[in-house]
Amino acid sequence: MTTSFLTACGLALDSIKAHKLRSFLTLLGVVIGVASVILVGAGIEGLGMTAEESTSKAFGTESYLLAQIANVGRMTPKQRSEKLRRNRQLRRDDLAYLRASTGEAVQYSPYFQRVDDVKQQDRTMEACSIIGVSAALAEIRDVAVVDGRFFTEQEEHNKAFVAVIGDEIRTTFFPGTSPLGETIRVRGYDFKIVGVQEKLGSSFGRSQDNSVYIPDTTYEKLYGPARSMTIFARSKPGTGLSFDDSLEVTRGAMRIRNHLGPTKEDNFDFLTPDSIRGFVDSILGMIRLVVVPITLISLIVGGIVIMNIMLVSVTERTKEIGIRKSLGARSGDIMALILTESFMISAFGGLLGILIAWGLVQLLVQLLQANMRITWPYVALAVFVSSGVGLISGWYPARKASRLDPIEALRAD
Repeated sequence: MTTSFLTACGLALDSIKAHKLRSFLTLLGVVIGVASVILVGAGIEGLGMTAEESTSKAFGTESYLLAQIANVGRMTPKQRSEKLRRNRQLRRDDLAYLRASTGEAVQYSPYFQRVDDVKQQDRTMEACSIIGVSAALAEIRDVAVVDGRFFTEQEEHNKAFVAVIGDEIRTTFFPGTSPLGETIRVRGYDFKIVGVQEKLGSSFGRSQDNSVYIPDTTYEKLYGPARSMTIFARSKPGTGLSFDDSLEVTRGAMRIRNHLGPTKEDNFDFLTPDSIRGFVDSILGMIRLVVVPITLISLIVGGIVIMNIMLVSVTERTKEIGIRKSLGARSGDIMALILTESFMISAFGGLLGILIAWGLVQLLVQLLQANMRITWPYVALAVFVSSGVGLISGWYPARKASRLDPIEALRAD
């Protein structure tokens, strides 16, 4: 007789039901493997989302950075020394030139940064980011102030001792209250707090909420003139300039400023949101290459368990196989029966693993506010591998069962 696929499924299901505990323990490895792959994938995708959000908040969506060296990837000492030799340092007169030549279309802000301690009465917060910028930075980089305001151009011009602080400084020194009008001390100078930046979280393991924004003119009063500056830029609203157009306007002005001919390469660097996203994607790609194959090992272990259990099942059902063969079942029918049972066990395990992974992701998102997202590629990968594992693991037991001699099989106890 010819065993149809539906008949094979029915017989395999009966066998699974007859040995519930053994079947459950058999598919447990597949369940863990599938759930692990999907959870890891959700974590990696969540990490990418977090990096994208933090980049947008900290860098801005339409701004770009001009500096002597601006690089987010790895740079060899040789590459760095070559750039230091070729690229010019940016100074105040470069900023003044950009504002004079392209200021009607593009707005600019200097950007200085130093790590220093911040004090409030007898308390000290170490290693904070002291950032000197112009008032225009709030618009250039979309700096969101949730309490108070950013400092003004007049305060910048007057070298006022005013500051916009990060959320971590607020919660450390002024928990539960508004810090507006209070003072903090940096390098012996008292700064009046005029605003609080929204909470940004961390980026690449470093907090972005321990910052203190002060006018760049005041920054130079604290630390003296810097040898080189970084400049943030963005097209002005209403000019109709796209991001790329604005970037080219600044590039063209700097090339004219530095007397660069058509064949000479830039002697300055740009950093854009796209380059940061590209760097983040490369990091996530390396994580995927390392972590995902490791999680797939658990599926291979689950496949070995399925193979062992199916071999035991074939041994236990030797007499049954002999009866089927004596009644006309062909070797292919017996092989299809065992393969179908193996495939169904792995398929059930895959489905259960998907449901468990989905539930755990929802739990982690709700309880820990984890940024995780299940994506179809990881689900498809887990299902494909688990199904393949089921078929491969069942092939040897099925082949062994199909080759049993019916007379010898009927003699089995």
